[in-house]
Amino acid sequence: MSAVPVDLLKRYEAAGQEHLLHFFPKLSSSEQEELIAQLSALDVERVNRVFKTAIEYEKAGTSSAAINPLPASAFETIIGAPAKEATWRETGLKAIAAGKVGVLLMAGGQGTRLGSSDPKGCYDIGMPSHKSLFQYQAERIASVSRLAGGSSIPWYVMTSGPTRKPTEAFFKKNNFFGLPKRNVIFFEQGTLPCLTMDGKILLDKPHSISVAPDGNGGLYAALRSPLSPSDPKRTPLSDMASRGITYIHTYGVDNCLVRVADPVFIGYSISKGAACGAKVVRKAYPTESVGVIAMRGDKFSVVEYSEITEAQANEIDPATGELAFRAANIVNHFYTREFLESIESIEDQMAFHIARKKIPNVEVPSGEFVKPAKPNGIKMELFVFDVFPFTQKMAVLEVPRQEEFSPLKNAPGTGVDDPQTSKRDLLAQQKRWLEGAGANVAEGAEVEVGPNVTYAGEGLDGVKGWIFTKNGAADTMEALHLLQ
Repeated sequence: MSAVPVDLLKRYEAAGQEHLLHFFPKLSSSEQEELIAQLSALDVERVNRVFKTAIEYEKAGTSSAAINPLPASAFETIIGAPAKEATWRETGLKAIAAGKVGVLLMAGGQGTRLGSSDPKGCYDIGMPSHKSLFQYQAERIASVSRLAGGSSIPWYVMTSGPTRKPTEAFFKKNNFFGLPKRNVIFFEQGTLPCLTMDGKILLDKPHSISVAPDGNGGLYAALRSPLSPSDPKRTPLSDMASRGITYIHTYGVDNCLVRVADPVFIGYSISKGAACGAKVVRKAYPTESVGVIAMRGDKFSVVEYSEITEAQANEIDPATGELAFRAANIVNHFYTREFLESIESIEDQMAFHIARKKIPNVEVPSGEFVKPAKPNGIKMELFVFDVFPFTQKMAVLEVPRQEEFSPLKNAPGTGVDDPQTSKRDLLAQQKRWLEGAGANVAEGAEVEVGPNVTYAGEGLDGVKGWIFTKNGAADTMEALHLLQ
């Protein structure tokens, strides 16, 4: 190839990004083809729009709109409300049985902080069974499917570029953990070019654009991206539509207690007529460093702990006696497919967050590869909760932290949100289930009750009177009986 395609050159000149072609005449044929392919695939006009909006929002600063607690009409709790919980569970199971529910997993993270280069979902937290996070989640999908009469629940697994191949290989090696292969759909989180401070796209090689992940909020654009180059019209969203999926449960990979395709949460959101839903836990104490879901003016929003005054942090809801700002965000969401499809029309209004970083790059026109000593460029990312302000039909459900949230964030031995606390919390939950069914678990005994036995503690009536004394994992009632 000796010349840049005319249409491509005109596009990049119009966008003010023609510097990306500066080295083109000196590239080898293969390098020219690689650069042309990358530039052809890039929506450079969108990149410019995203940058412009992000800068405008940053200059405007945090909204001055008043921050208020969630309205009662958009908030419920299952804590101390067994009748409501049962009703919502029944509604959710009916939706699953009708084949209307899909699950979307955000699994782009690597286990770097855990001392592993593998995708975080491959991690073994040390349970007696040594099951990975992926396996636990797959078995929970199979378990809730059985509760709903065996209806299939497609699992959409969003990876990042670095985790795509190892994630797929791990699933194949483990035979998709018993799930039908056709019901596990892999797709990739998007990227955005790295930019100079004034919005020019950076090169990491003379024939390659420098890119970075676009944040977990990139899932919205990724859902519209082709699942395969050979079938560009088939996207995750079109696949959902072809299967009749109406409701989607979305969550992050690192919570060992996550109730995947939770019928209670799905049923609650359906009963509220919600387009978007969020599951939350109570703040552990007023000044806990977590974002909370609240109102910013008349819009739903995640408000960072640093934005709430001390008085607000300690404010009490007179109706419940609990903290008014207590709805701690745990990245666990419900969407209708219709809402996910509508996000494309509002995407330009969502402001990406700017991070100024030291970005190695090839300078134009010198061709020198530079490793800067101070921040020289911008990476932009969107958060999954950045869509909240764009829906008026949102529902927030409070659940007990000890039953549903134990994140894996830190290195072994840290003492907080690490593999040991994940294992502790999962075993403690399963012990509560057994003892709630009338069994006794000896002090120090590690009795693992797998999702193949129970999804959320149901179906354990047969253990009444049993005394568990042995360490071990059980995937059947017969195996559980042997741990006495």
